[in-house]
Amino acid sequence: MEQDIRFCKTSDGVRIAYAASGEGYPIVFVHGWASHLEFWPKMPRFEEFVFSKLAEHFRFIRYDARGWGLSDREVTDFSIESKIRDVEAVVENAGLHKFAILGVSEGGPTAITYASRHPERVSHLILEGTFAGRPASRTPEEQEELMAMLMTIKPGWGKDTPAFRQLWTARFMPEAGMEMIRWFNELQRQSGKAETVMAVIGAIGSIDVRDLLPQLQMPTLVVHARGDLAVPFEQGREIASMIPGARFLPLESNNHLMLPGEPANDVLAKAIIEFVGADPASEPSPAGSAFRTVLFTDLVDHTAMMQRLGDDKGRELLREHERITRETLKANGGTEVKTMGDGFMASFTSVQKAVECSIALQRAFDEHNHSANEKMSVRVGLNAGEPIEEDGDLFGSTVILASRIAAKAKGGEILVADTVRGLCSGKGFLFADRGGFVAKGFEEPVKVYEVSWAK
Repeated sequence: MEQDIRFCKTSDGVRIAYAASGEGYPIVFVHGWASHLEFWPKMPRFEEFVFSKLAEHFRFIRYDARGWGLSDREVTDFSIESKIRDVEAVVENAGLHKFAILGVSEGGPTAITYASRHPERVSHLILEGTFAGRPASRTPEEQEELMAMLMTIKPGWGKDTPAFRQLWTARFMPEAGMEMIRWFNELQRQSGKAETVMAVIGAIGSIDVRDLLPQLQMPTLVVHARGDLAVPFEQGREIASMIPGARFLPLESNNHLMLPGEPANDVLAKAIIEFVGADPASEPSPAGSAFRTVLFTDLVDHTAMMQRLGDDKGRELLREHERITRETLKANGGTEVKTMGDGFMASFTSVQKAVECSIALQRAFDEHNHSANEKMSVRVGLNAGEPIEEDGDLFGSTVILASRIAAKAKGGEILVADTVRGLCSGKGFLFADRGGFVAKGFEEPVKVYEVSWAK
């Protein structure tokens, strides 16, 4: 990837190096952690990396933030305000008026802040492997490991031996081969001084831009690897749930930095190319983020049933389960989102219709069981909110909590979140208080109610 390296100065006098590659609509890349414009292209199989793929379609603009790479290194201020000055200097010097911005890792909060302050310039916002608030609380073991890693930076960061830097490499790319590990170890050494690394890590603890997320109105794509060790997956999901209309794309990878050759690298590149589009002047409207009631069903003891009946008879019973569920959803205004083999996920624009459908489901399976040799027991869970909608699928905390509530129910039960019960006030449904529980991935207890469905 050929790059044209230039320099500019920020409003506070810091010299910033930036490079442009490719032609077309501009994308500005805001990096996190280590960066060195000259050393990045030395990555093994760099021509397959996301940067190179984007440069084939767009004018891809990267820069070394203050303290890193070819930019001025004798700096001490690594606050969000200082990082915004870096972006503003690059944008002005490159003559950009309208562009997409890609914030990765620790660069995400900077991209979010810039987009909130300059919405007239940012046509598309892409956030990958990043966070908006202070990193989530860690277990004592994780905290102890992090402290041990921090203690290695000052005495060993700039030394020729890579052992100190490899502790960090393992967090960013646990699935990398030795060639890639050696490259990233050296990238970190060449990118910045130990003092810079310590200062950047110290500044991360004060970052909190979550209050800016609901203000963002440009089309936004949030991407996060499920197994990311550097920035937990939940933090990406939190960002997507707080930006109106944001699209959320989980990546099947354990790497914080996608590796050339792994499927997630190609998925990420394709998603960005399609998201920004061949003609960014005709900007897509944000994906839907309307109020929905989300319903989950689960066929109890499905695995044991299949083992007892065998494949043919088990599949026949499963088809009957699918028929009953689909007919009931259709009759009650439900939209099937997807099936998970032994269960369904559906959405409703009406809370009342969703509860009526869950009651109709339990009554339909009860009627089936009266005359069937093989009985089926189904549990149902409901939650209401504004899930993230992407390509016909739903994501976000509303969906996750609905799934957790369904898992809490017993066979033949309907459990709903307190939100659903409140919205159904005066509708004639009977609710029984089932207390609260702390759902996995949520900090606060969730109060649930059982819906009575017997005639």
